[in-house]
Amino acid sequence: MKYWIIALILFGSIQGSAQTDPDYQKLREKLVAKFQNKSAGKFASFGKEVKASLVTDQKIIALTFDACGGPHLGGYDEELIHFLRQEKIPATLFLTGLWIDEHPDLAKQLAQDTLFEIENHGLTHRPCSVTGASRYGIRGTENVAQAVDEIELNARKIQRICNRKPIYFRSATATADEACGEIANELGEMIVNYDVLSGDAVRGTAAKIIEDNIVRKAHQGAIVIMHMNRPEWNGCEALKEAVPQLRSMGYSFVKLKDHTLAGSH
Repeated sequence: MKYWIIALILFGSIQGSAQTDPDYQKLREKLVAKFQNKSAGKFASFGKEVKASLVTDQKIIALTFDACGGPHLGGYDEELIHFLRQEKIPATLFLTGLWIDEHPDLAKQLAQDTLFEIENHGLTHRPCSVTGASRYGIRGTENVAQAVDEIELNARKIQRICNRKPIYFRSATATADEACGEIANELGEMIVNYDVLSGDAVRGTAAKIIEDNIVRKAHQGAIVIMHMNRPEWNGCEALKEAVPQLRSMGYSFVKLKDHTLAGSH
């Protein structure tokens, strides 16, 4: 069964349960009424509502890690998280609702660790769209109601484990249309993607290539995108080589929430 079909089944169940919460239903109806006739706009990684770097004059870099969840994507790179802790590297972790449900104890543990900032990677790991647009074979949310569910229901899930609502949202595949960017803003979140693509998500990418991507593209205010849900990928091995190089170049590491963010270049 294709991944997007599984996601659609999950969405049907989720939307049904959301109907039982009158306050949530009222919020969703309000946003549907506001956005139902709005053009989707550009469906891409970098739209006008997307943030992709830090506003700074300092040599700082934000490492961000997605935890996708679902079929073949629900693992946990324990070695990577251990390395971040060992090196005292602050990082921003974007968790899906799927991953949280698969690892509830780990999610709570990560949420309690002040080294990490927990943000929103969507409820069921679907690209955020109001038209069902697809990316990499993953079908996006199909309308405004589903887009609201993908953003807000996971925000509420994260709030339950963090005692704070996330302020940043990264859609599955780091792709969303412009309407979803505005919907996220209405829900109190900004879409954040990246300006340094590590390449760790490409099957079989060698640690050396990932390392080179991070070090070569590093600049002040960079947001690096990586993953923490596939321990068989080479992200941890790459970071073990890249971090000392970045530090020798004068860089330090920060969480997103402590800085102002800018749009894509």
